[in-house]
Amino acid sequence: MTKSELIEKISETLKLPAGKAEAIVNTIFDSMVKALERGEGIEIRGFGSFTVRKYKAYEGRNPRTGETVHVAEKRLPFFKVGKDLRERVNAGLGTPLPADKPDEPDDTDPNDPDLDDDDD
Repeated sequence: MTKSELIEKISETLKLPAGKAEAIVNTIFDSMVKALERGEGIEIRGFGSFTVRKYKAYEGRNPRTGETVHVAEKRLPFFKVGKDLRERVNAGLGTPLPADKPDEPDDTDPNDPDLDDDDD
């Protein structure tokens, strides 16, 4: 699912104009990014948690030339899936979300030929 698909889904489900749905999504994402920038964690019960992991500087190698390269210290976001989401995903595809209509096909069916990502 892309950001635009999420906006469209919110717009349809809550019967809001697309602009308002986009503002909602942007506000949520901006709030999450700002919290991570401050080094705060984010916990969404039943979904998962986001934390910031710190990595020390180290000397790496350029795989093409073998030359030693300095890799600077960095902080990266990390997502840990929640128990409910993990169980739901492992239970199988096709389980409709509460907002989904049961008669609509699941758009994540790996057997759907329209979802073939191969470039053959």
